[in-house]
Amino acid sequence: MKLKSREKILIFFVITAIAIWAFDRFYYTPQKKKILELKEEIKAADLKLQEALMFTQGVETAEAEVSRLEKDLQEVTERTLKGEEFRTFLKNLGIESDRLQMKIVSLTLQEEKLSPPEGEQETPAFQYKRVMVKIFLQSTYNALGAYLKRIEELPFLVSVDNLQIERNEEILPLLKVNMGLSVLIIS
Repeated sequence: MKLKSREKILIFFVITAIAIWAFDRFYYTPQKKKILELKEEIKAADLKLQEALMFTQGVETAEAEVSRLEKDLQEVTERTLKGEEFRTFLKNLGIESDRLQMKIVSLTLQEEKLSPPEGEQETPAFQYKRVMVKIFLQSTYNALGAYLKRIEELPFLVSVDNLQIERNEEILPLLKVNMGLSVLIIS
């Protein structure tokens, strides 16, 4: 049985079609599925990478904030008085008032212990006390300005809580000054 050329061409196309179908069925379609699975894995990995980047940015931001707060705490701790330094602070107040020819009429101290924040049961490493210093003095206006400037320049953490100035005809040119200072002390 001899095949005609038309039959040969037909058999060639049938065999080519079967080969293309087999290639598609057994190689191309499974590879296409693997490619889709790998693309999905790449998308999942990209999402995890983006989450990790956001997390690291959050950690860097938190580290920078912690660093800033530690620096602020260190500055406050350095400027906060410790036992003997409070005496030095009081001596500075007296020396400056003498230098500026101011008369301290009275100086009273009142200690206020700062309570720990609510919910915090542990005793912190440092316990702070606030000492309220009330000073009644007589001074000229310029000397009072210089005195307040010197208090601001002290290496201690001091805040002026109140300042009351009165003019009294009996003691002119001096003014009556009532000043309230608060100082933090580490105990």
